[in-house]
This record gives sequence, C-alpha cells and structure tokens, in this order.
Amino acid sequence: MHPLLPEILSAEERIRAHVLQTPLIHSMPLSAQTGADVYLKMESEQHTNSFKARGAMNKVLSLTGEESSRGVVTSSTGNHAQGVARACMTTGCPGTIFLPNGVDPSKIEAIKQYPVDLVFHDGNPLETELHAQQQAAAQGRIWISPYNDPQIIGGQGTIGIELSQQLPSIDDVFVTVGGGGLIGGIAVYLKAHSPDTRIIGCQPDQSAAMYHCIRAGRIVSTEHGETLSDGSAGDVEPGSITFPVCRDLVDDYILVSEEEIGEAIRFMVHAHHKIVEGAAGVAVTSLLQRKEEFRGRTVAIVICGANIAATTLRTVLAS
Repeated sequence: MHPLLPEILSAEERIRAHVLQTPLIHSMPLSAQTGADVYLKMESEQHTNSFKARGAMNKVLSLTGEESSRGVVTSSTGNHAQGVARACMTTGCPGTIFLPNGVDPSKIEAIKQYPVDLVFHDGNPLETELHAQQQAAAQGRIWISPYNDPQIIGGQGTIGIELSQQLPSIDDVFVTVGGGGLIGGIAVYLKAHSPDTRIIGCQPDQSAAMYHCIRAGRIVSTEHGETLSDGSAGDVEPGSITFPVCRDLVDDYILVSEEEIGEAIRFMVHAHHKIVEGAAGVAVTSLLQRKEEFRGRTVAIVICGANIAATTLRTVLAS
C-alpha cells in the first residue's frame, strides 16, 4: 500500500461535509473529435472554483486545537490562497496569506472576501514564499505548502475517489501538473484501485518543471516563460514528496504550446459554455494533441479550475 493512501481515505471522511462532489460530464464534442469516450471532471465547479479547496480544507481540519488557535500561514498568487482562506473561514482558524506585489487585482479581491490577513511582499513568488515560511516559523504558526504536504495531497486525492465512483472503468486520466499535489493524490488512489488506469501528466512547454525533473531523475531548477497556465507554473521545491509519486505513478507526460492552451479555453467556452482557467485548458488540449493514441478508450480529464482573469479571458477569446 502506498503510504499516502491512508491519508486520502482519512481526507475523504474529514472534508466530505465541506466540499462538493463535482459533476462528471460526458463531452460529446471531445468524444466526436477524438474517437474516445471523454468525460470532464468539473473541479472548476468546486468551492472557490478550484480543486485547491480540498487539500486546504483537509490540512486545516487535520490541525490540533492548539495548532489551529495559533493560526496558519501560506503564500500563493491564486487558487491555493483562496482554498486556505475558505478553510480558515469555515473552521475559525486565523490565517495570513503572503502575496508578491503585482498580483492580478481580481485575485486579491477574491481572497479579500474571506476573513484572513493579507501581507504583500517585494519579491517574486518564490522569494515571497520563502519569506512567508520564515515568518511562519518565527511566529510558531503552521505553514501550509501548496503541494508539498501529505494532507494537501490527501485532500486532492479525494478526486480520485469520486472519479472511481462516477466512472467505474477509466482507461486514462488527464491531469495538469504544477507542483504535483493534484496528480499525485489522484494517481495514488487510482493506481491502488484500478492499476491499469493510465495517469497522463499535462504541462505547458513554457513551464514544465515536473517533466524536466522526471527526465533528470532528480529535482532540478528549470527555465520558465510566460504561460496562460499560471496556476501550474513554477519550479518544484527541493525535497518535495510529490516528486517520487510523479516519478513512480504517472505513466506519461504531454507538453503543449500557448496557442494550444488558448484554443482549449476557447473550445470550452464555445462547445461547453464553461469558463476555465489556463491550467484546465492544458489537460484538454493534451488529449487533442495526441488524440490518435486514445481512440476507443474511456478518458477522464480533470478540469482543475475556472479562475482566469477577465482581461486574460478577453484576450484569449479575441484571438
């Protein structure tokens, strides 16, 4: 048994009352285009419009009363911050979120809906995260990593439980990869319950850290360009527990271009009348890029979130 599997099962019991079982919808347009039987796992319909609500809720609910009273600290420019903020609101746990200066104003407004403290820091996202970790340690508060944490991975893995209940026989699951918490949790559960199901990691070629780490056989620093998939961008932190999970359980990786991600966002608007963020577009377009390989197979795509800035969406729809 994988050591993270019990954490996923515990998370299912812990968070079930606080998260939604998101819909699994059959995509007739994608099925017609690919010759596969394609289903969309709509985590974009989750609380905070992102799967991140699961892991954050599991982490905060797993704290002791004494830990919770001291409060939690995190650093994020988007979905993880909202997930932690909602978990703090739900549980009454004090929370502080560090943000780098220059974050999209719409993301700041979204986090401000919740009763947490926002602290802005001069530095890029990584520098801000390191500063926030130092502050958490100095204040004796719990640091919540976006992905490098067993409870975070456990919470995200509850998506695997739902998938197996909603679609008992799945040949392939497409999941966008950032730090690896989402695909790691899903892979641990599905490989235990459906070993033949293939897990396909999807990344933008402009920011494909996990792919390059797997190729190198170790965690390495990589070059990053601007990407519509801002929710998955960035390096994998040294020592991350997600690396061995992705190395051992993810069957294949697909890298996609910015043009392909934009096409997928437009496709979801026009074909399904759904707004999705760039990271979700990555998984959709990964199937389209290699559709011949998946003809005749039953495929699930995790639509990981819907938090795309209005200005970005306008630009993508206009192109």
